[in-house]
Amino acid sequence: MLPNLFLRQILDNLTTAVLLLDADLQVNYMNPAAEMLLEVSGQRVTGQRLDSLFSDSVESLQPLRNTLATGSPFTKREAQLNLSNGQALIADYSVTPVSAEERNWVLLELLPRDRLLRITREEAQLSKQEVTRILVRGLAHEIKNPLGGIRGAAQLLARELPQPELQDYTDVIIQEADRLRNLVDRMLGPYRPPQLSRINIHEITERVCSLVEAETQGDLQLLRDYDPSIPDLMGDREQLIQAVLNIVRNAMQALLAEPATQHGQITLRTRTLRQFTIGPRRHRLVCRLEIFDNGPGIAPGIVDSIFYPMVSGRADGTGLGLSITQNIVTRHHGLIECESVPGCTVFTLFLPLEFTPGEEE
Repeated sequence: MLPNLFLRQILDNLTTAVLLLDADLQVNYMNPAAEMLLEVSGQRVTGQRLDSLFSDSVESLQPLRNTLATGSPFTKREAQLNLSNGQALIADYSVTPVSAEERNWVLLELLPRDRLLRITREEAQLSKQEVTRILVRGLAHEIKNPLGGIRGAAQLLARELPQPELQDYTDVIIQEADRLRNLVDRMLGPYRPPQLSRINIHEITERVCSLVEAETQGDLQLLRDYDPSIPDLMGDREQLIQAVLNIVRNAMQALLAEPATQHGQITLRTRTLRQFTIGPRRHRLVCRLEIFDNGPGIAPGIVDSIFYPMVSGRADGTGLGLSITQNIVTRHHGLIECESVPGCTVFTLFLPLEFTPGEEE
């Protein structure tokens, strides 16, 4: 028989969330995977009833009571569990009755499904982003080469023109060539790699808020919901300001352009996530920055392609702001996501908080 301490070490190192409940459905044990999944402390909830962890009705616990009464295990697939902190969790869970030490127990195993779906979605997004980056760089090379030739030829032609007023035409050619070159440069994003230094995410958000407040002159309400305990991250201050500003400014323009939107609000919320996967790597600690607005939302036809260059929901938009933002976030080994319905659009940035030397691009 293995010692209890060794069995507990095995449970503590499982990646599957495990809870042990007594006959009154009170939590007697919760492994670290369950603490991370449910976003609670095992020590704090020990002795509390299971329903204190969820905001669901008491009737939802009836299947667990039936397990105690009948001794029959059961499994439920893709159940939605509403956590007490307001978060919704999609998970498969198994309930197994256990008899030990002359007492009846319930072993509850939770396997999150939303995380697997999110990882699959992220991998597809990162793959599409890499394909888009390669396509844009190739296209930029093919455009900039002839533009340089056109501009040079226009300059030479201007010197040979007999009448100075004819140079107005060559000036138009030169200016349009410069405009196209600048447009291509913006599609490519920042030239230089991030100049990394330690910076707090709230320095970024407060700078963006001050800029937007100056532009709107009180026409919009900017709300902050910060976690002050978030540690500094390694990032390029100017690039991150540009990335966040692009999102907030898009929200600002959408709200101001929609007369029907009353009391336009933009909310910036920061939180930390533990053991969070971005692409192929699992990060110990990640900063999550969410930017909400209560505007009309993004048109369903373009919501899946808003990070592509030249895609915009506004007639006067360039479609480059979100593409540049995604490029900056990726250079910081992060991830950006978007969800939008009428009345609520949220952009979420995930930025790793730990730093490994040699990761700079």
